[in-house]
Amino acid sequence: MTERHPALHTRACALFGVEFPIVQTGMGWVAGARLTAATSSAGGLGILASATMTLDELDDAVTKVQDRTDRPFGVNLLPSQPDARERIDLIVSRGVPVASFAAAPRPEQVAALRDAGVTTIVTVGARRHAEKVAELGVSAVIAQGGEGGGHTGSVPTSLLLGQVADAVAGSDVVVLGAGGFHDGRGLVAALALGADGVAMGTRFLLSAESQVPDEVKAVYLRTPLTGTVVTSAIDGAPQRVIRTALVDALEKLPAALRFPRAASNALRFASQSGLSPVDLVRTGVRMHADQDLSWSQVALAANAPMMTKASVVDGDLEVGILPTGQVVGAIDQAPPVAEIIAGIIAEADATLRRLTA
Repeated sequence: MTERHPALHTRACALFGVEFPIVQTGMGWVAGARLTAATSSAGGLGILASATMTLDELDDAVTKVQDRTDRPFGVNLLPSQPDARERIDLIVSRGVPVASFAAAPRPEQVAALRDAGVTTIVTVGARRHAEKVAELGVSAVIAQGGEGGGHTGSVPTSLLLGQVADAVAGSDVVVLGAGGFHDGRGLVAALALGADGVAMGTRFLLSAESQVPDEVKAVYLRTPLTGTVVTSAIDGAPQRVIRTALVDALEKLPAALRFPRAASNALRFASQSGLSPVDLVRTGVRMHADQDLSWSQVALAANAPMMTKASVVDGDLEVGILPTGQVVGAIDQAPPVAEIIAGIIAEADATLRRLTA
């Protein structure tokens, strides 16, 4: 067998202890034990989504992953959750080697993980965010460009990635690119822009091991490149989703009329996440302070996870939203994870050899 191009063994591989510089992101309601274990077993880094789990469910999911693979994996955390410390303690006690954050963590959270030998990753959408979390001592950053799914910014990955790489140049911070990646050519492009690998959500959502119902995957697979929209009508923050009749209706709805739905969803999310009403209020206060959200955004915050659950878990497309990266329009199949990763690496290797021939 021909040895792979040496450029495919990056600092990300060394940091995470994985074979390939590919990370599967911790998508709420999607990145369960089966998908996470499949990604890690195939040589990438799988990440469990814990924000939509209770503490006991997270403990059970960690056990399932560890039963299925002995390779490194991670757990995604929401820094504003009232039981974030308990989740960090669980990660440490269960020997989970990686923790990721979709929003900026608190200094004491990073310190607790670092002191326990846990590698930390934070997703950023601007150069200044990368500089800020690097000062906290995080191990890696995911630079997510505007093409990314779910909550996203407006700067395209092709511009953001180089800026973030420059911002942490000379440090030990590993950089991953996210937003628009799905194949080997994209991986090579990310490396050329200064990244050490890629993080992908939509590509892994559309895999055989993803727990998203097949009929919902079919909607994703037939969505064109022009079939997504970035809207603030769901929870007050820009979020990329598939354009549906529901999304169009929400955008036309006056902001004041969105709050009754938000209040109901907030209570449902609290119940399913194991939070009390008091915990819910405390979470809102922390989100307002830590994430620089307005009170109206805080009030709407539970809309996104509950409306996502309605579609990707319950299969109800009439009341659910479909978060996705713009790259969904370039994906037309949902093969096994091992096949996805093998194909990406093979294409990346061929691309590098062509460029360096």
